[in-house]
Amino acid sequence: MRVALVVGSTGLIGQQLIELLISDVQYDKVKCLTRKPLPLAHDKLEVIETDGSNLNELADRLTANDIFCCLGTTMKKAKSKEAFRRVDFDYPLGLAQVTKKAGATQFHLVSALGADAKSSIFYNKVKGEVEQAISNVTFQTFHIYRPSLLLGPRQEERSGEQAAVIFFKIFGFLVPAKYKPIDSVKIARAMIDFAKKEQQGKFIHESKSLQDF
Repeated sequence: MRVALVVGSTGLIGQQLIELLISDVQYDKVKCLTRKPLPLAHDKLEVIETDGSNLNELADRLTANDIFCCLGTTMKKAKSKEAFRRVDFDYPLGLAQVTKKAGATQFHLVSALGADAKSSIFYNKVKGEVEQAISNVTFQTFHIYRPSLLLGPRQEERSGEQAAVIFFKIFGFLVPAKYKPIDSVKIARAMIDFAKKEQQGKFIHESKSLQDF
């Protein structure tokens, strides 16, 4: 029985990932860790509601083969560096530690283009630090996805991103391929594709290479 656990299931990539997983015959069950109810019901789907602070207490319910972590926020939503770090570092690392103990063999992390633990940019630094921290958990397989600006049907408006999309539509031909926006569904497809290959080791997928999905 192959089980997937999706965290960040109400986000852009997470929503599309769930839809793809429940229609994939290789997955018998899809567990979703979420802070609020999902507007989706399916025989394969098990929804686990939590704010992320009690993962150890939920360990028995978090058993899965493949962990897909799509957690992420913005400084605007988080309102402080501490709150941002809690969502983008503490929760993903805690998830990795708990699910590894519960028997998971694969961990798939949505990071960001430019992630670098040594970066002077706070956002990129935190993304790089969580990549390193989860690497130390030593899953059999660890995939990191570093998308550029994501395109897709967001629930909330992000004026800065909307302006960037307009810019790329007009001047995109001047922008190097690695910085071009990417449809979020391509990330979701890539995550499932690499999970089913069951390669062992650590793999980093930059945005440019994910455009083929």
